[in-house]
Formats: sequence, structure tokens, C-alpha cells
Amino acid sequence: MRIVALAGGIGGARFLRGLRHTAPEADITVIGNTGDDISLFGLRICPDLDTVMYTLGGGINEEQGWGRADETFTLREELAAYEVGPAWFTLGDRDFATHIVRTQMLDAGYPLSAVTEALCDRWRPGVRLLPMTDDRVETHVVIEDDGGKRAVHFQEWWVRLHAGTPARSIAAVGADDAKPAPGVLEAIEAADLVVLPPSNPVVSIGTILAVPGIRAAVAAKTVVGVSPIIGGAPVRGMADACLTAIGVETSARAVAAHYGPDLLDGWLVDTADDGTAGDLDGIAVRARPLLMTDLEATADIARAALDLAEELRA
Repeated sequence: MRIVALAGGIGGARFLRGLRHTAPEADITVIGNTGDDISLFGLRICPDLDTVMYTLGGGINEEQGWGRADETFTLREELAAYEVGPAWFTLGDRDFATHIVRTQMLDAGYPLSAVTEALCDRWRPGVRLLPMTDDRVETHVVIEDDGGKRAVHFQEWWVRLHAGTPARSIAAVGADDAKPAPGVLEAIEAADLVVLPPSNPVVSIGTILAVPGIRAAVAAKTVVGVSPIIGGAPVRGMADACLTAIGVETSARAVAAHYGPDLLDGWLVDTADDGTAGDLDGIAVRARPLLMTDLEATADIARAALDLAEELRA
């Protein structure tokens, strides 16, 4: 079975671990969000790609869901001593090494897709990990605070401000002119099904779909999504702040409607939202427990997504 998954960071990565566990023989290609990417300390940082790579490669900080396990912060302390910021974006020593290697390769002329492949040679994530594009796309957020109306990088809004300042709008800058990375459209075309993990529907899945050609390619396949919203709230993170910014209610039903029946064929919701079960304007909805409490529970969710896809393909 050939599966393509579109993924953001923590939720997507943990779901993918369950997917790999429940379908060990499947050929899985992960198209990762790069809209969260940012340049800091002279280095190019790709948070979502790294979270997927570390999680599936066994190097993730399990408690945080991001960053490296057994991390130290000597370099961060030295930068602080030099009063070099930003202090709000935490990078550990082991994590710095990844960004140094990536930046060196990018500066040498390698595209991000080739760099990601090289990094994965170390981590062996058990999936093919592709960035959505080799072109620079960065998500920016327009906010209004005491400093007036201004645009900030998504990471500043998300990490420094904790999405506490309401977003007036969110834009994937550069997406309109970007091209899918090599292998992305080919993987989707060859896939038996496409899965949308419980990643942020606006700044993760939505940003990937904003790259010209990707949404149309995905819509041509059988697509099953897993709701990131349970009982009217995000499982983790602040997806509700992103949904509010684009005028979408924070509910499993509203997120499915946001994706739309032209894209989505099946939708898994939590039993807390079982009132949503049934057909939703042409989208087949099924209810089951969606909390990824451990590997087995996550594998069961992934299996339910695959079973629904097989049902829809029959």
C-alpha cells in the first residue's frame, strides 16, 4: 500500500509513528510543512520537518514533543551571555547541529529536499520525508497591539506571544509562487490514499495545500483526515487561535467543512463529537477515541483511518 500523509509538527509526527506501527509494510511518503521555517542565529530552522524526523527516528524529547532528547543548552547560555537573541526561541546544543548542517548544505547550493534526505540518512525515520517545496515560504501573522498593526513571523506569534494577541490575518508568504518539491506530486499521484493527520488545519495542512498543484493532486485521491479538535478544543497547541483568524469555528465539524468535500472523503472525529458522525455534505464521518495516549492507541487511530479509506475506495 502506498500512503501519502501531509504533516505539521507534534500531532502529525505522533500520528505518523502510529501509522508506521499499524502498517509496517506500507510505502509511506510524508509531505512536511515548511511554512513554519525561520532563519535565526544565521541558521535555517525547519521545525516541522525536524519534529517528524526526530520523532520517527527515535531522537525526540518525548515530554515536549519537539526538540532533542537528552538535550543540553550550553550554546544558548553563551549566546545569552553575549546578549544575542532571540531568547524566546529555544534551541539546544544537539538541535543546533542539525541546523548547522542544513544551513551549510543550503549555502552550498543543495535544495531543501536534498538536504532533508541527507539528514534522514542519519535518522532513518522509516518513511520518505519531503518538504512541501524547495522554495522559501514563511507564514506571517498580522496582529495589532500597543505597537500598532504589524506583521510578525508565525514563530514569534506562536512561541513568543503564545498566540495570545489575536491574529487579524494569516498568510503563507511566497506560497503562490512556490513549486512542489521534487517527488511531491509524483508521490501523491502514485498513492493509494492520502491521510491528513491531526495537524493544524490552517498553518500546517493549509499551508501545504496552498502550494500550487498540491491541493488538486490530493483532491484526486481518496483522502481521510483525523480531526485535531476534540470537544470544541484543540488537543494541544493553539489551533483555535488560527481557526478564529480565518473565521472558522473551533469544532470537528467546522474543520471538515473548511477542508470541504472536494478535498475530503472521510473524516474521523472523537467520540466526544459523535453528534457529528454520519455524512457531512458528502464527507463520510466516523466517531472513535482520538486521544493519542500511547503508541497502541495511536496505531488504532491510524488503523481506523486506513479502514475508512479502504471502505471508501471499495
